[in-house]
Amino acid sequence: MFNSTQVSYFTLAAYFDTGSLKYLYFLVVLILYSCIICANVLLIVVIFANRSLHEPMYMFLCSLFVNELYGSTGVFPFLLVQILSDIHTVSAPFCFLQLYCLHTYGTIELSILAVMAYDRYLAICYPLQYNTRMTSKKVAIFIAVIWLLAFSLVSVTISLSSSLKLCGNSINKVYCDNFSVVKLACYDTSINNIYGLFVTVLTIYASLIFIICTYMRILLVCFSGSKQTRQKAVSTCTPHLASIFSFYLGGFFEITQSRFNMNSVPHMLRIFLSLHFLTCQPLLNPVMYGLKISKIRIKCKSLVLSAVGNILIHSIGYMVDSTNHIETELE
Repeated sequence: MFNSTQVSYFTLAAYFDTGSLKYLYFLVVLILYSCIICANVLLIVVIFANRSLHEPMYMFLCSLFVNELYGSTGVFPFLLVQILSDIHTVSAPFCFLQLYCLHTYGTIELSILAVMAYDRYLAICYPLQYNTRMTSKKVAIFIAVIWLLAFSLVSVTISLSSSLKLCGNSINKVYCDNFSVVKLACYDTSINNIYGLFVTVLTIYASLIFIICTYMRILLVCFSGSKQTRQKAVSTCTPHLASIFSFYLGGFFEITQSRFNMNSVPHMLRIFLSLHFLTCQPLLNPVMYGLKISKIRIKCKSLVLSAVGNILIHSIGYMVDSTNHIETELE
């Protein structure tokens, strides 16, 4: 038993002995992380490199892709180390750092998706006034406020959690989770719970209600508008709706697993569900937007083909130079 104290490390109890399969799991996670980095970096470069994509929607997308890199970096390198390790412990400072990273990632993700819903609402419902209502300055303000607000809100959360006196150090997860840490407290955590509820309502429920309201307005305009308006709405809103559904689904799994007894669910399935919004979302977003939005798809295709062409040209040139060099020596 632990006495009321500040623990120096946490034990991640969700890990189990996988034997030689750990190398397969390591490879799968490494490939997934590599795909996430490549896909998000590619779209960020494409958006920044092409002035035709310096529009509000693409700026929000760029912020979203940066957030995917930020969130995935907060968990994937950690998972890779833990998969190969025989002792699954993490120091308290690193645990709270991971908490900070993952909670800011989630807050920023929800906020950007909500602002993107507002952007689509203006573009579809007020196309003639869109450029005056959504200027570059407003986009910069929206993005700055989203990131600063997320860092500020989560800073308070981590401050409250790190000051708790804990009576244990075992977390039944494969990564650090704030609710799991708070449950280890030896005394009343009403302040943590009240503030946590405030942040949850502000970030999750307020964002969801705002998104639903904006899409109800968009649907009304689509049903009463032209075929061109409906096509525009479908092409730009489909990936956004898929992203929202995926993230809220992952968040629902995570909240359910944290609050209720899920021992009846297979262990591997529980691990997958807890990692859904941290692993699927960072890969789904660039793939969905990269494939569905024609401007991004065309620019990505052009950039990739150009890069492959340059590599082939340099390779052929190197082979020709090598052949000429060998022929010269033989002569």
